[in-house]
Amino acid sequence: MVLALAAIGVLLLMQQQPNVAQPPAPIQPATGGVYTEAIIGSFGRLNPILDLYNHADRDASRLLFSGLVRFDDRGLPQGDLAETWAISQDGTVYNFSIRPDAVWHDGEPVTSDDVAFTVDYLRSDDLPVPEDLRLLWQQVEVKVLDPKTLQFKLPEPFAPFLDYLSFGVLPKHLLGNVTPATLVDSEFNLKPVGTGPYRFDHLISEGGQIKGVVFAAFEDYHGGRPFIDQVVFLYYPDAKSALAAYQQGEVLGISRVPQDILAEVLNTPEFNLYTGRLPELTMIYFNLDLPELPFFQDAALRRALLMGLNRQRMVDQILGGQAILADGPLFPGTWAYYDSIEHVGYAPDVALDALKKAGYTIPAEGGEVRQKEGVKLSFEMAYPDDALHAALFEAIRSDWARLGVEVKPKPLAYQALLKDHLEPRDYQAALVDLNLSRSPDPDPYPFWDQAQASSGQNYAKWSDRRASEFLEQARVTLDTGERLKAYRNFQVRFTAEMPALPLFYPVYSYAVDAQVQGVRMGPLFDSSDRLGTLPAWYLIARRPVGAQETATPTP
Repeated sequence: MVLALAAIGVLLLMQQQPNVAQPPAPIQPATGGVYTEAIIGSFGRLNPILDLYNHADRDASRLLFSGLVRFDDRGLPQGDLAETWAISQDGTVYNFSIRPDAVWHDGEPVTSDDVAFTVDYLRSDDLPVPEDLRLLWQQVEVKVLDPKTLQFKLPEPFAPFLDYLSFGVLPKHLLGNVTPATLVDSEFNLKPVGTGPYRFDHLISEGGQIKGVVFAAFEDYHGGRPFIDQVVFLYYPDAKSALAAYQQGEVLGISRVPQDILAEVLNTPEFNLYTGRLPELTMIYFNLDLPELPFFQDAALRRALLMGLNRQRMVDQILGGQAILADGPLFPGTWAYYDSIEHVGYAPDVALDALKKAGYTIPAEGGEVRQKEGVKLSFEMAYPDDALHAALFEAIRSDWARLGVEVKPKPLAYQALLKDHLEPRDYQAALVDLNLSRSPDPDPYPFWDQAQASSGQNYAKWSDRRASEFLEQARVTLDTGERLKAYRNFQVRFTAEMPALPLFYPVYSYAVDAQVQGVRMGPLFDSSDRLGTLPAWYLIARRPVGAQETATPTP
């Protein structure tokens, strides 16, 4: 009887409990809306093989055109126009199959002929194609096997070759009669037809000048129709005018947030700031082959110089926090980066002890510069003649002066630094920025292999057989595991020898209004990579049918 009464009590309690509210149905992206972005820069040409020197044009190309492959933010290749590919065992033949659903914005199918046709442009001496890129394509044989299959044949194995297949493909059926010499002035560059997630709609002109460009979502895009119906790029000469346009409600995003507007953007609650590592590395090079400066050849001394630099203070005070400390020559976050690479931190006392141990002392007769056997720790440093690099040089000079190391300034115009000093190896030390844009595969070979010490880009003249063996193996081996091992060993060797001093990787900051949802940005291989996920962004969201709300704008 007691049990029965208890059961009835429980039943009554259950009946008295209020209905538990069900969690709201998840919001789902829906198509619609217009996203307008302030592009810092000017309009040039809407053509993916003519946009190398114009960031603003590359942003547009990212939406309008597709390559055979694209790369994720770890630098791993993904199919784009290519559905599948296969590589011969000896690494010299690449076969590609084009997606059957890949079509041009005018409805024509994408074919192997389009790819081969675009490569012919890249081989031409009549177009502003980088010399190394032109030479590579002049050595690669391209064979059309059928309308949807083609083959690339290399003269020798080259593991980073996939990097070179992300170029935007051009339509042969529209440009077949346009020679390389006339392509630069072709009307196509103002009314392009591509295969990307957005198609060209129209230009915005004012006073005879192009002020913007409008793109419409491509319904038949092989990657799926984008959510946002229309994307508008408006061009502004500088970051402050772009920010003013946002404040006046003209745009929802700013293509780049440099230091001069960073604080104001951070203090704007409606803005979301996205930051990604750029494919750049700021380093201090030493000319390792100077008999008059023998201390440069001492790995322990080079390490001591790195320990004597307060790099974090440089990043915080000079770069406004817009950089990541570097531990080696490869980019963190990529497939080839060794996460356990040694970190050499700021340790001026340890650095000072290392200099003393190496026999460099302050002379008894006085002075501030350490020396050994009559050789002073004194040298000249070349650097680009601009405010940023001048400030970095002064920070370096100040830090090393505390160790008794003297550094004399040599500011130079960028082209003079490269052509008159780095390339002929006519320098002592140099503060440089390595730019490896559009190179997801690290391939450090050109910069550090001993074969490149005399005439290549190994400006430090580092001649280390072990490091070179790792680089050479990684360049010809297709097995990813073996390449990982080779690059790991190279990074360990680099850090042990420290042939140059890695300072930091600059970062790219991008601002988008909070009402734009789905924005994601990882490490960048080009500033236009920030738009790689734009087809998944959305301005309108809906709840599933049957939910209390059927449509709701995003917050």
